[in-house]
Amino acid sequence: MTILLYVRRKGWPLESVSVECSHERVHCRDIENCEENDNTRIELIRRHIVLTGDLSEEQRDRLAYIATRCPVHRTLENPPLIRDEVDVVKGS
Repeated sequence: MTILLYVRRKGWPLESVSVECSHERVHCRDIENCEENDNTRIELIRRHIVLTGDLSEEQRDRLAYIATRCPVHRTLENPPLIRDEVDVVKGS
């Protein structure tokens, strides 16, 4: 969505955007530049973005950057604090 809004505003020749994501838990030692202990398991989200259109290299690079600025990406990079609240209501 963020990419599409940006492209429309710029008037760039993007025909379509396709995004595939996968999620897995991996050992930190298997990831380059991981800051955790080697035995630590981390959540890894892989994202593959396919841009279709007659885009220049500069435009592709800019859209790759813009993809990291979307609200969902930013939230996942800096997970929010989650506080659960559970109420119990007696049935009749």
